[in-house]
This record gives sequence, C-alpha cells and structure tokens, in this order.
Amino acid sequence: MYLYDAVDQRLVDQRVAQFRDQTRRFLAGELTEDNFRPLRLQNGLYIQRFAPMLRVAIPYGLLASRQLRALAHIARKWDRGYGHFSTRQNIQFNWPKLEDVPDILAHLATVQMHAIQTSGNCIRNTTTDHFAGIAADEVVDPLVWCELIRQWSTFHPEFAYLPRKFKIAVSGAEQDRAAIQVHDIGLQAVRGADGETGFRVLVGGGLGRTPIIGTVIREFLPWPHLLGYLDAILRVYNRYGRRDNKYKARIKILVRELTPDVFRAQVDAEWAHLKDGPVTLTAAEVDRITQRFTRPQYQTLEPLSVHYTQALARERGFANWAGRNVHAHKVPGYAAVTLSLKKTGIAPGDATAEQMDAVADLADRYSFGELRVSHEQNLILSDVKQSDLHALWQEAKALGLATPNIGLITNIIACPGGDFCSLANAKSIPVAEAIQRRFDDLDYQHDIGELDLNISGCMNSCGHHHVGHIGILGVDKQGAEFYQISIGGAQGNAAALGKVIGPSFAQDEVPDVIEKLIQTYLAIRDSETERFVDVVRRVGIAPFKEHVYGNADQKRENRREQLAAA
Repeated sequence: MYLYDAVDQRLVDQRVAQFRDQTRRFLAGELTEDNFRPLRLQNGLYIQRFAPMLRVAIPYGLLASRQLRALAHIARKWDRGYGHFSTRQNIQFNWPKLEDVPDILAHLATVQMHAIQTSGNCIRNTTTDHFAGIAADEVVDPLVWCELIRQWSTFHPEFAYLPRKFKIAVSGAEQDRAAIQVHDIGLQAVRGADGETGFRVLVGGGLGRTPIIGTVIREFLPWPHLLGYLDAILRVYNRYGRRDNKYKARIKILVRELTPDVFRAQVDAEWAHLKDGPVTLTAAEVDRITQRFTRPQYQTLEPLSVHYTQALARERGFANWAGRNVHAHKVPGYAAVTLSLKKTGIAPGDATAEQMDAVADLADRYSFGELRVSHEQNLILSDVKQSDLHALWQEAKALGLATPNIGLITNIIACPGGDFCSLANAKSIPVAEAIQRRFDDLDYQHDIGELDLNISGCMNSCGHHHVGHIGILGVDKQGAEFYQISIGGAQGNAAALGKVIGPSFAQDEVPDVIEKLIQTYLAIRDSETERFVDVVRRVGIAPFKEHVYGNADQKRENRREQLAAA
C-alpha cells in the first residue's frame, strides 16, 4: 500500500480547502454554472439524472481496510447506504448533496484519498492488473510504475485541459488483465535483450462511439524514459487533438487520421527535445517510491495446505467457490480471492456500507489489511493463506459476497445506466438482473463455461460492451429503450471488438436473445472446453444471427406495432 508523504498530504488538503471555497461561492451565486462546471468536474463531481454523483479515486485499484471503512462511512452518512465500484477501479456515490461534498472530500483526505482528476478533460485514474504484485507471470510489479504516473500526471499544468478525457493502463504481466489495448495509452512491461525492464507502448485504443484497438508505437521503451515519452505523447495530442467536436476529440481519432506511422514520428520528434531531460527517472527516484509502499510479511507455508484440500473434497459448495473465485498466488501457501459483487438481484458493482465494513474486517483478518478493486467490478483479497480459505468462504457467504461466478455469464459488467446517468439511452441494471435470473442455475453456468457479458447504457461504453464475449448496448429508438447485441469481443492479449448481430431488441426480449445465443453455442461447439468467444471466432456470427432472427420477424413486427400504439 502506498503511504502519502508530507507533500502528497498537503496537496490533497489544499485541494479540499480550494474546492470548499469554490462550492461556497457557487451556492452563494458568486460563480455561474459555466464557471463552476470545470471546477467540480476536476474534483469528481457530476450532475446526473436525479442528483450529483461523486467519483472517488482508488489509484490503480488498491485499498487499505481503513480506506474502505471511510468509504462505508461516507455511504452511510452522506449517501443512501451504498456505493458503486466502477470499471475504472473507482467508487461512485450516486446521491450526495452538493453542499456536503467538501465535507466528504475532507473525510477522504484523512485516509489519504481524494476525487482529483476522476472527471474532466485530464489524465484520469491510472489502472492496472488486480493481481498486481502477486501474479506468477509478472515481468515487474506495476504498482510502483502506476504511482509514478499518478504523481507525474496529478496537477500537471500542461495536461489539465486536454481535448478530451485521457486514460492510461499498465500491465506488468505476460497476460494482460488491465485491458491495455483499449486505453488511450497502454503500457506492457517487457524485458529487453539484456534483461533490462522496459515497456511496450500502445496508443490510440478506446471504446465509446468509435471503438479502436490500440497500436504499438514503440516496442521497447527503457524504464528511465517512461515519463518523458508519456510527456511527448500528451504534448502531440494536446497540440493536434480536436477541440471543435467532442466526438472526434479522443487521441484514437487523431492517431487514426494521422496514421500510426505519422503519429509515431510526431511523438519521436517531440521526445527528441525531452529525452534525458528533468523527467528522466533515476534508480533513486524509483526506489523512493518503492519504499513508500508497505509490503505483506509472508510466512513460509506449505505449497498446498492439507486443510484446504480436505475441505475441497468434503464440501461441494466450497469446491465450486474455490474453482471460480480463488486464484493462484506467486507465494507458496497463499491465494487471491475474488469477493463477487454480482449476486443476482443486486446491481453489478454495488456494495452496501455494511458490506464494505465487513470486507474491511475480512481484509484485516485474512489479507494484511489490503484489498483490490477489479475493472470487472469485484473486490479482491490478494494475500489469503490457503488454510484460511474455508473460514473466509463461510464469512463471505453470510455477507452475500461468495457467489461462485467469476468468469461465468452472471459475472456481468454493467454501468449504472439510465437509472442514474443523464447520458444513458437505456437502463442497464434491470437488464443485468433479468439475465442473471435466467442463468441463475450454477450447473447451467458451468455447462456454458467461460463467458464475459458486458452491458452499457449508451455509446460511452462505461460497461465495456465492445469487448464482452456478448455485449449489450442501450440505444434510443424514438424515445423507447432498445438494446443492440454484439458478440465476439474480448479483452486480454487477444483483444477484439464484438460485431453487432443485427437490429436491436426491446428490454423484455433481451433474456430470450441471450438464451438463443447460448443455445447456438452449445449446439455447435467442438468440445466442452471450447469457449463461446472461440466458437464465434471459428464460425462467425452467421449461425447465431440465424437462430436469433430466423423466426422472430413477425414477433418483432408485432412488438413495434404495440409500441407505436402505446
């Protein structure tokens, strides 16, 4: 866990005082809405459909138990008793009062947290692998590099008003679990020929209205030049990115229009002025940041706990949970555990204040007082003894956090959608619940196997629907909510964008459509181990489209007539 130094704390405290005065002036009528908008946005405050929404930064998804308790306190005192963990590894509060936000930010500052740059046209929260530091396939622990990027980007004077929001993701492992290919900048840790640490740099990825897979513009960037090269990329974007049309303002559009080769040349020309300059990293600076992180004091344990293996053989429910929610750890005798926030009937990613307090207690007892937030909207206890897993499972089950569905169809990623967001075209939460109820049988989920299902309420793609094996997008048709279905998307090393199967569907049709897609997959897969996405890659979307639409034309026409009459 990174611990603030005096400079970190002073910056956060000063920002709280600054925003308190800005809020006071706005409420007193001394600032107009246009004046106040950029100020509140850079402090994480949106105005949504029914109330303000405050987005709190969880840098690279890492939380201490004391910080989670502070979030629980905020939910209980200033919100409606819960929070929503987002795909950016942050947390959002949907019901704070504007006049209370400075007090919320002040409380966050007491536990080394803030909401700085969680919104606005600036560099947002840097994200990474939720198994950072514990994965066996790591080239480097990315947490230190994420913290260096956070410090470099926070209040950076050149990049406070970019053409559009900007997102960076870092993967320190061989297997990308940070979705680096769909970020404005993606960094993949690699080893050079001499064993030196460096980064493969991807630029121009992103989802939203124009989804694009990022392009590698540098195969190997030596680590001392990381910040200088990022500076060069941002300077080129800041100079040439469009500001006349927000739909064409993201860096992915600039890279596409210039072509990757021309963009790379522009960056290299800019870097020529920055290389070996003041932002060049030194071993001493990296070590300084490294020393600010607390590290677990692992014990020497047996590689496989007898207590653990006996419990697996004895209890099927525990074995099911261990098979889906328990993950390998690089230290013998330890495991990482996903606490699922995807119980049927609960909005994906939501956790109550009581659950947050309870998870903080679990982290203290079982995981050195630390936990992670995944971009799949779940919580991770990263350092659990195998001998403690059975006891942890029992406690998590009592809290409603032990649904054994990680990697399965009901582990749905979903934005808050039209229930909250003023940008949304359609609701996400009731669609997610309807699908979860349709596939709630665990045996059926295991028969289906690995499947990522993602839902977004609008083209902004906060639910990452483009990279779901099945993606669902809310669209507006003459004031009615409809849903477009895509298949074949994927994240990770083989990232891909899904293809739309055809015309959209009314909300009550969506579970039936998903059922038909699953039936098609089960009928044509080569074996029980061939995943849904692999079948789509092998046969294309035609068989799925035929099964979904083949006998549905008349039903869809009847439905349109009913909507028109209503």
